[in-house]
Amino acid sequence: MLIKFIIKRIILLIPVLFGITIVLFAISRAMPGDPARMMLNPDMRPEHMETALLMMRERLGLDQPVFVQYFRWLYNYFILGDFGHSSLFNRPATDVIGEPLRNTIILNSVVNVTYLLIALPVGIKMAVKRGSVFDNGWQVFSLAAFSIPAFFLALSLIFIFSINLGWFPIAGMPNRALLHGTDYYMAWMRTLVLPATTLVITTLAGAIRFIRNAMIDALSQDYIRTARSKGLNEKVVIYSHAFRNALIPISTIIVGVVFSLFAGAAVTETVFGYNGIGRMLISAVHARDRNLIISMFLFFSMVNVVAMLVADIVYGLIDPRIKLK
Repeated sequence: MLIKFIIKRIILLIPVLFGITIVLFAISRAMPGDPARMMLNPDMRPEHMETALLMMRERLGLDQPVFVQYFRWLYNYFILGDFGHSSLFNRPATDVIGEPLRNTIILNSVVNVTYLLIALPVGIKMAVKRGSVFDNGWQVFSLAAFSIPAFFLALSLIFIFSINLGWFPIAGMPNRALLHGTDYYMAWMRTLVLPATTLVITTLAGAIRFIRNAMIDALSQDYIRTARSKGLNEKVVIYSHAFRNALIPISTIIVGVVFSLFAGAAVTETVFGYNGIGRMLISAVHARDRNLIISMFLFFSMVNVVAMLVADIVYGLIDPRIKLK
């Protein structure tokens, strides 16, 4: 039954993947500028420019009909693994993405582990102590965190902890050429603190409210009243009955956390000068580096599609009734 359920979900995602590739290809062709001209040396003599431009357009396949360009684009991306050449970094796009992706995974690993360790117990306790000072206090925090823009929070942390107190670097990444061994890793840890704190605060606000509402809904069900009437320990009622049945909506957060390891936080990374995938995307947009932009969009799209598939599988494992529908 589970295998059949997974196969069905994969089949349903095929049109989604097909639609994503069409949209991304259309975006790549609608972007301003001539990709062939951007690949040429701007200092080339004018009398040679036209000939070189025609040769580059032929090399890139831009002289072919649109549908031929589309299938060639698919073949290069999904069969050859060729994501094109980055005009911004003058390197293959796949080589450019590697280091920022690693940095983003490191940052988001710290963020996600931290905020899950806080959000799960806090959200459950808010539901159990609904209407208490604890619940109201965290709801005020949630509202405040929702209201503060990420860039303002980031700049405030820099002003307090970097400029005034001098505890952490203002921006930038540790330089491996200047630091070695323990010093390099300590610099890495100090670099991570402020951007990680910014992301934890901004993501924690939504997570605790989501978990709280899911637990409140579970605790209001008849089976919880039945369990309590049998004299079961309150912790058993909360964690073995209510939390287990609240896992379906909560699993959405958990799956999102796992796959957000590959997503960049463009605003936060830019403010802190953190060399992550989000900051690189902004740089690519400013430079009109279409190959790098489309490669990153395609990567994010594939990650989201896989996350959707995993979420469906997790739902099916948690609640067998879903597999029967």
